This record gives sequence, structure tokens and C-alpha cells, in this order.
Amino acid sequence: MGEPRVLVDVDDAGVATVTLNRGDKHNALDAAMFEGIVAAASTVAEDRSVRAVVLHGAGKSFCSGLDIGSLGAGGGAETLLARTDDNPANHAQRVSTDWAQVPAPVIAAITGNCFGGGLQIALGADIRYATPDSRLSIMEVKWGLVPDMGISQTLPRLVSADVAKELTFTGRIISGAEAHALGLVTAVSEDPLAHAIAVAHEIATKSLHAVRAAKRLYDETWTGCDAHSALLLESELQVGLMGSPNQMEAVAAGMQRRPARFADPD
Repeated sequence: MGEPRVLVDVDDAGVATVTLNRGDKHNALDAAMFEGIVAAASTVAEDRSVRAVVLHGAGKSFCSGLDIGSLGAGGGAETLLARTDDNPANHAQRVSTDWAQVPAPVIAAITGNCFGGGLQIALGADIRYATPDSRLSIMEVKWGLVPDMGISQTLPRLVSADVAKELTFTGRIISGAEAHALGLVTAVSEDPLAHAIAVAHEIATKSLHAVRAAKRLYDETWTGCDAHSALLLESELQVGLMGSPNQMEAVAAGMQRRPARFADPD
């Protein structure tokens, strides 16, 4: 039996590193990889000690997209389109959309190839860092398909419709530098993994309750939310934080110019 497709490691600071672990295949998505990513997202979502998540690929690439040969040979396509319970996302879409269900921020570190489904996984993260020479593509048109792994919930928050259409209609490969210029990635870095881990540790020093509330605020209001509901949610989240132990500790630490000592959720 081989190594797990996805590895999860949580350090003492509460930073979880999730590694797509099929480096010899550029982390191409076979059935086991889909299962592993969904399981990893569930693991870090349920671990109340996790304060930030770093998602990256082992080897040279983040993820080169679908392993067409593997999925076709095993009849995996039907399984990927299946839905369970009341989740609006099918099994394939969950490798992207489940990261939004993780209360803690998720940071993707992109190197090498990030194509098709791989790019949609990265778009499911809250923050993305990429090398300037990494290669990204909404590649599904090459196979006569549309991108269908949660991109409708992520791409509209990042780029205008004409940019999304141009990238999708052509399937062209862009560099990490161009992806940054277009807004697909947050920043370029020569070492995205080290950058992501450093930012994750910085986030981990902040109040977990405040960070999680901020993620929820933006996720629920960034697009398609009316002003009344958005402003109401701002107030509700703020009332829940004001006077709480961690909010009071943030004030005390700031006034005393010392590192804060935040408590984990009950």
C-alpha cells in the first residue's frame, strides 16, 4: 500500500500544512486524490486548534489537473458527479468548495503547473501565493469541457467577467506573474510555501475568534449579498466579539505592548 495521497500536519502554533502527495504525477487528480483532499479539508475544519491552513503540492507542481486516464479507466467520472446529503457541491466540486467550510484561513502555495481542477482547488483558498514562473490555466476547453469544480463560486470574486471568459474560452497558460496582475493570485514569491507558512504563523498570533468571524463576514457578503443583510451580519459578528475574553485580551496586550495570549474555542 502506497503513501497517502494527502498529508496533514498541525504544528504547535496551530498551523496545519496540507500536502498533495503525488509529486511524481504532478499531483494529478485521481479518485484517491479527490478522496484525500475532501478528507483533509474535513480534518482541518473539525480540528478546533487549527488557526491557519497552508495547502501545497509535493514535488514540482501544485496540481496539474485531472488524471484523465486514471479516472476514465476506473469509471470514476460518475462518482465525481454524485452528491451526498444536502451538500449543493458534488464530489469533484468539494475539493474546491470545502475549503470555504474550514473556519480558519486557507493559504495556497502554487509552484509549477496549476491547471484545470488544480487551479480551481487553489481558487478555493482564501489567499494564494505563486512563483513568478508558475503556470496556471483554466484548461477545460482543451478537453471540450467547462470548468465545473466550484469556479462559479470563486472566480467572480477575483476577476471581471471578460477576463474570466478570455481565460476560459482560450484555455491559455499564464505565468504566476500575469496571474498576479490579473488578480488570480494574491502575490508572487520565489518561495510560496515559505511565504505561506510565515503568513499562516502571523495569522496564528491573532485572535482565532476574530479571524474566523472575518472570514465568515467576507465569504457570506462579498458577492450577491444585499446591503441590509451584509450590514446586519457585520453587527452580529461584532457584538459576538465585543467583551469576549479574546477581545479583551487583544486590548490588554495592545495597551501593555506584549504578545497576546489567546484562548482556543470552547
